Amino acid sequence: MMPFIIRDFAITRPRHETAQADLLAWLAAAHARSEATIHGLSDEAARAFEARLNKVMARVACGPAKISRRGSVVSDADSTRWAAKTLYDVDQNPRGKPMSARSEIFSSVVDAYFEDAYRDETVAPRELIHVTCTGYISPSGAQKLVSKRRWDTRVTHAYHMGCYAAFPALRLAAGALSLPRAIAGTSERVDIVHTELCSLHLDPSQHALEQLVVQSLFADGLIRYSMASDGCGLELLALDEHILPGSSESMSWRVTEFGMQMTLSRDVPDQIAGALRPFVLGLFRRAGVDPARELGRTVFAVHPGGPKIIDRVGEVLELSASQLAASREVLFDFGNMSSATLPHVWARLCADPTVSDGTLVASLAFGPGLTVCGALFRMKR
Repeated sequence: MMPFIIRDFAITRPRHETAQADLLAWLAAAHARSEATIHGLSDEAARAFEARLNKVMARVACGPAKISRRGSVVSDADSTRWAAKTLYDVDQNPRGKPMSARSEIFSSVVDAYFEDAYRDETVAPRELIHVTCTGYISPSGAQKLVSKRRWDTRVTHAYHMGCYAAFPALRLAAGALSLPRAIAGTSERVDIVHTELCSLHLDPSQHALEQLVVQSLFADGLIRYSMASDGCGLELLALDEHILPGSSESMSWRVTEFGMQMTLSRDVPDQIAGALRPFVLGLFRRAGVDPARELGRTVFAVHPGGPKIIDRVGEVLELSASQLAASREVLFDFGNMSSATLPHVWARLCADPTVSDGTLVASLAFGPGLTVCGALFRMKR
């Protein structure tokens, strides 16, 4: 088989980045103002509601010790001047603006991102895979780019799979790269682009603990990278995916009138933990690698859905802190960027000179289904 190597990671940070402590305070203020608008609360009652919410968030939200800051393509969290907000003008729209307005912002931002990300690109990719679960516009930014550049590049959309979607994208890329070259004038590479704009999907009228946890975690992330049969990067050795039986109600991601909404059961980390060890051991064996010999010295790139997910993976697989360091660092630096998060971890490992040539990298992610996905890579310097 030809080698499949992911390489050439290029990260674009969202325009606005806010410290987590400030974001949590803004969230409490937005929820309180939404409640006041819906129920006609007095200023005193609204302040009391905000104070109670701050106490709840201090208990359940992912705080500044775990996430330092998060990025957003809109500037709404910069102040509490509600009338000036792009989406969350909660004095007028207590649930935020409708899905149509959010979709327009997604389209505008993603179109501009593709233009900028490929501004200096002179050689067209053979295939372009666009990954997102936070906005759907047809034609997409990827299609508009190919049309404008007059490229003979095939575009595939890998949408609505959530946090684990980088793995199906790798599967699509490997399949495309395996086919005989059919398009003249394109390179022997497949590009994968993630545009996750999670900040577009807040509903400040939803005060359930589950929603407060979700709103304290997610952030925007934009990244592109390539799969090719040569070069330096992470060589794919094995890839697997499994839907846990009887778990379909544990996590969901649904389109609503006011953004997309996630539901998340408390027992998700435990459900994943119960299936994790045999899944990972099977992944090693698929690659012809002895897990008993290699597991303890393998670097792990785990999708940081939250600190508890990383903790449970470490406990189940008996991993050291250093084996999971990159995952915790990306969560701390950027928050959970849905499907764009794992590629940020992969990029960090590729840029880390202490991860030497030949090091095994096991990568895991989880999402609705419940779906457990994983890959085993070998670092190529």
